[in-house]
Formats: sequence, C-alpha cells, structure tokens
Amino acid sequence: MPSRVVDHLVRAVAATGVRHIFGVDGANIEDLYDAIFDSTDGVEGVIAKHEFSAATMADGYARSTGGLGVVAATSGGGAMNLVAGLAESYASRVPVLALVGQSPTGLDGRGAFQDSSGKAGTIDAARLFETISRYCARVEDPDRLPEILHEAITAALQGGPAVLLLPKDIQQATIEYTPPRAPQRIGAHDDEGYARVRDALIAAKRTGKVVLIAGDQIARDDARSEFAALAATLDATVGVAPDAKDTYDNRGPGFRGVAGSMGHPDLTAAIRSAELCLLVGTPLPVTSRAGLDGPLADCRVASTGAVTPYLPAIHAESTDLARTLTDLTADLTAEFSARTEIADPTTEPLTALEVPRAHGPGLRYREVVETIDAALPDGTDVFADAGNTGAAVVHHLRVPRGGRFVVALGMGGMGYAFGAGIGSAFARHRHGDGIRRTVVIAGDGSFYMHGMEVHTAVEYDLPITFVVFNNNAHAMCVTREQIYYRNRYSFNRFRDTSIGEGIAAMFPSMPAHAVRRPEELAGALDRCFTASGPSFLSIDCDPDEIPPFVPFLSETPRRIP
Repeated sequence: MPSRVVDHLVRAVAATGVRHIFGVDGANIEDLYDAIFDSTDGVEGVIAKHEFSAATMADGYARSTGGLGVVAATSGGGAMNLVAGLAESYASRVPVLALVGQSPTGLDGRGAFQDSSGKAGTIDAARLFETISRYCARVEDPDRLPEILHEAITAALQGGPAVLLLPKDIQQATIEYTPPRAPQRIGAHDDEGYARVRDALIAAKRTGKVVLIAGDQIARDDARSEFAALAATLDATVGVAPDAKDTYDNRGPGFRGVAGSMGHPDLTAAIRSAELCLLVGTPLPVTSRAGLDGPLADCRVASTGAVTPYLPAIHAESTDLARTLTDLTADLTAEFSARTEIADPTTEPLTALEVPRAHGPGLRYREVVETIDAALPDGTDVFADAGNTGAAVVHHLRVPRGGRFVVALGMGGMGYAFGAGIGSAFARHRHGDGIRRTVVIAGDGSFYMHGMEVHTAVEYDLPITFVVFNNNAHAMCVTREQIYYRNRYSFNRFRDTSIGEGIAAMFPSMPAHAVRRPEELAGALDRCFTASGPSFLSIDCDPDEIPPFVPFLSETPRRIP
C-alpha cells in the first residue's frame, strides 16, 4: 500500500523496538513529526530544548536499552547543533540514527534557506556528517529509502551514529510500503585470537592471579552476567574503566575499583601482583590507563573486544562479548573444573585517593558523593557529567545494584548528562517493581551550557533528580590554572549565583532545594529522591578543592598557593 517516506521511517524504527524519537522541530523536519502523530506503532516524539541535548537523549536511550537511539533535527543551525552530540556517540560507539531535514531538492544550489547540499558554495552536510558517523547518505530517490534505511540502522548497530539527510520533498514523497527488514548485528569472532587469549588465561591461572578490567562494550553487548561468571570462574580481581562502572557489581567479589585518571590505588596494586591482566571491551585510552602504564608494562596483557587496545596485548576481536565471555567461561571451567557461581558480595571498602585538604566555602566532594551513595536505592540510574564533579563521582560513587552508570568520555562534552539522563529515563523509568529514578550529577558550568533541559523533564514529568555542584566556576580549569600556570590569573571563576532558588522560581511545581551546609544534605536528598516526578538540588562547593584525579594529584607539589 502507498505510504509517505516519513511514515515508513517511523514504522521502520518502531520495528527495531524504538519507542521515542528525540529532537527539535522545524520546517524541514516537521513532516516526520506529522508521521509520529499519525503513528499507531507506539512511537512518541520528544521535543528537546536544543539539538545537542536531543542527540544526547538518543545516546543515553541507546546506552540504557542496549538498542538504537533516534534523533531528528531540521536543516541549518539545527543540523549543525547535532555535531557535538553525534561526535560523542561516534567516539563511544553508541548506536544512534540521526534523521536530518534538508531544503527541497529542487532548490539545491539556488539560494534556499539553510541549503547544505554542497552546491553553489553551500555547506556540504554529507561531507560534514561523514566524519562523525559510521554511515551517512543523502536520500535523493524516495524509492531507495527502505534500502538506505536498512543499511543505516545495520551500520549504527555495529557501534556509532548513522545519518540520513532527508530533503523535504523526499520526506513527503509517496512510496509503496513494504515491511522493513530486521536489522542484523554483524558479529566478528576471531578464532585465532580467541585461542591465544584463552591459552594465556589458562597459563596465568595455573601460576598466579588474573585481573580483569571491564570496559563499556560489556554494557553495549548486554554481557554483564557473562562477565561476572568469567570473573567468578577465574576468582579474578576486577576493575572497571571510568565509563564502565555499571558493568560489574561495585560491592561484588574481588571488585577493586576504577582504572585510570580517576582510579583507585587498590587496582594498581592488584595489577602489580598479577600474572595477567585481561581487558574486556575497552581499548584502555589514557583516561582509563593513567597511572597504570608502569604496572601494565610488567604484566602480561590480553584483550577481547571490538577495538584493539592502545598498548601491546594479545587481542581477540569480538563484537559479541556475551558469546565470547560465555565461551571463555566454558573452556576455563572444563580446564579447571572451576566454580561458575557468583560469590557472595563483599562490602570491603576501596582506598580513596588522598587529596589536599580544602579550606574554602561549601561542602567537600567526597562527603557529598558518599552521602548521595548512601541515599540511592537499588536500581537507580546515574549520569555523571564532565569536570571535577565527574571525577569525584567516578571515584567515590558505588553504582546501585541493577542501575546504570554513564559518563561520557568519548568527547567529554560538558552538559551531556542532562540530555542523556532524560533519554535514559524515558526508556527505563517503568519496571516491574515500580518507578525507577534517574539521577544526573553535574557541575554548574555544565548546567549553564545545557541545564535548561530540566524543562523537558518537567514537561514529561519524568522521575529524574538533577544534582548540581555549584562552585561558581569551571573548577577543573581553575585547578589547571593553579597547577600548570602558576596561579597568576583565572578566566574561569563566575559571579556567585543561587541556582537552586532560581530553578525553584522557574518551576514552582518541581521540588528544588539549595544546600550550603553538610547537615542539610541528607534531608534534601531524601525529599528529592522520594518526589514522584522531577526534582532539583544545588550544592555549594569549593572551586579550589582538588578532585580525586591522578594527573592533578601528581602535580600538586608544584602548586603555588
């Protein structure tokens, strides 16, 4: 039967399990929203306040569901605003489909408003998006749309964005509707590499201790239980990359914390005494490797995952870690008759990095994060933003059991967590035991960039709490000025603001609180976490406090007071 191109698009993404399309409306994408309104496939259109946040909503949605996220934007500035968000998805291999409106094809190169066809000296959107996507196509023949869409979704599901540029007349065109083909994840399994990794694990277990470092691909491949089973079989010590804290029970057996620049000394000590370190689903970039180059150089390293590690290792490519880890567990069990049950959890405390004592106003990072930690119910999802706040959360927070934890380290874009947390909340807030809460933790600098997405949470009455550490500064930049530039100046301190009171005035129906003293924190958190819908909390902090961040702590003796 005949169907508009936009109707086919909505039906096809619905067939993949997508239930929300995030975006900002505009003239050259409005036909898609018309199709969403007419859809009977259970797809809801969500309007964000900015296209960057719409892209991060799709990113957070994809990370939390393990499936596809979809973002829509109009032409011109709307399309350009997607770039930073899609770049994060590209760097972090998150499957996102971007549907980007364009001016009608008949006006290409003829002075159309927001023309980005690349003709007559205009911006070439295809060339731009090709650099930050796994697949990019400008649809110029409506009859080819089903084939191109299938290719785009298949490419995205391999890890990263796919972008379709959709001229307005193409969106409105009528095609013969055919049911969309189911997209397939193309698996890669390296038999020779797998055998080398397996043999290295067997040899290491016979003679010593194995350390596992989990990466975020475990979450993308929905391989958490398989990873836990392998850890139990090896009786391994477990660490996690900073963006993979939810891949292993943070109170589970053998857990020794986070690797890298926000990491724990316990994990470094474990690697020093290990026979082998196995990287699972992480190439171990600098943020996950800082402080570990020496210990890893003295330890045999093996790896399995979609990306080859940045340091020498025995590597087995795998785009399906659930399968690879299941096979490893079975082979090791057969070799050693090892137990495969997961041991009882432990609450053994981790050794925190020592930071210089802070003397300024407000609460301290550690006391705030540990108080939040104690208040979070099981199943809570946590999205941390960039900067000193993010470093403190990565280091001190233990992820609630059954919850998700996301920090964007691909591009490290400030403000990411506001949109991503909202996108995740749409997907995850309802579950069998009731309502699941999402908590976004960010600094005031991030809030000033994209914090007005709070309005979107209010608009849709989502159970999400925004916690803003307010130190009236881009505090990580302040710290860098002090350590690396002799504290001669600061471009990064702000005039004092009352964020909590401001939000309370803007959104009188939403619980909003400001905390300035330690004794106020627990009560304010309780009121925020027990709210039925969105809530907001600002916490005054010291802009001069050094966060638990290894590169800073190794340089603090040089700091000039």
